[in-house]
Amino acid sequence: MKAKIYVTLKLGIHDPQGHAIHQSLTTLGFDAVNDVRLGKFLEVTLEEPDQEKAEATVKSMCEKLLANPVIENYRYEISSS
Repeated sequence: MKAKIYVTLKLGIHDPQGHAIHQSLTTLGFDAVNDVRLGKFLEVTLEEPDQEKAEATVKSMCEKLLANPVIENYRYEISSS
């Protein structure tokens, strides 16, 4: 199984990197950009044939290490390839 995991800061959490990117884009002439929020994308390959077990494993990994649930949201997609 392959898991695609997306981690982003929750709304209301200050994102200094996103702000810096937004300023740079504006400086480069991309005036239509209103906001930038930076996040993480991870691909994890699992040797788990059972979909439900794979989802439980990925959820546990996100909550224990890959995301900080206090300030970050996460979502994932799991496929069998």
